[in-house]
Amino acid sequence: MIRVDGLAKHYGKFEALKGVTFTIEEGSIFGFVGPNGAGKTTTMKIIATLMTPTAGQAFVDDIDVIRHPRKVRQVIGYMPDFFGVYDRLKVTEYLDFYASCYRIPADRRRNIIADLLELVDLSHKADAYVDGLSRGMKQRLCLARCLVHDPKVLILDEPASGLDPRARVEMRELLRELKKMGKTIIISSHILSELAELCTHVGIIEAGELAAEGTVERITAQLSSDRLIQVRVSSGQETAAGLIREQPGVVAVTETADGILQVSFSGDSRGQVELLRKLVTEGIPVLSFAETSNSLEDLFMRITKGVVQ
Repeated sequence: MIRVDGLAKHYGKFEALKGVTFTIEEGSIFGFVGPNGAGKTTTMKIIATLMTPTAGQAFVDDIDVIRHPRKVRQVIGYMPDFFGVYDRLKVTEYLDFYASCYRIPADRRRNIIADLLELVDLSHKADAYVDGLSRGMKQRLCLARCLVHDPKVLILDEPASGLDPRARVEMRELLRELKKMGKTIIISSHILSELAELCTHVGIIEAGELAAEGTVERITAQLSSDRLIQVRVSSGQETAAGLIREQPGVVAVTETADGILQVSFSGDSRGQVELLRKLVTEGIPVLSFAETSNSLEDLFMRITKGVVQ
């Protein structure tokens, strides 16, 4: 559905993108992860036909975004990280304006708008002025705006930015519903744990280069050869951490405020048993001891540069 091949973007001597290549399958949710300035927005703007690359190609639904931008715009809905809304318009007027921009006949707009407001849970705000909406409601309204022409692809740049926890959950559930409807979605975010729950595939970009790409499980397997063990103790956390660090195969230990020790361990299951036996023998009150998977956030911190690992 989306194919990016060797995208590069230069601003003078500065290289914002350095040969970025990836593919997004139809009906998937692709999470684009990276620190500020990594190249996420630049890539998404090129795909959305809003920016021309210095080199490389991009295709949406097999349409070249450089040669046929108007055709691409008919199959995409783009939501920028900073968007404007017309405060003096009512919600229905706002959507009607954008529907008219896509030359949707007036006799069809009413039903389309009603369906979209129901989808984003804003039917009760149909006659409200946009400036009276909460930030979360404005975000959902702008997502509805992206859907007025029923695009196959949604390009969403930080759609959950600035939202409170409840609004983030609502946005996540809405995106899941859109996936069920067959939409292909590319979404950028710094809320890494939510992307891990939501996305079918993830791309991690750093300094204009794609550092890793694939399913969360595949990236975990490729980049994390160490096992992650979570140890919870009722007391003596500092002592336990010291004992663990002395054991063979222990790469690193991270202490948390709630009595949990995150242990990066390169040994096998037999080594884990010896580690647990050592803690119990030394009288450490162990409440739980279990292997867990590396989270997307763990991997992000390990992949991106300038971070102490």
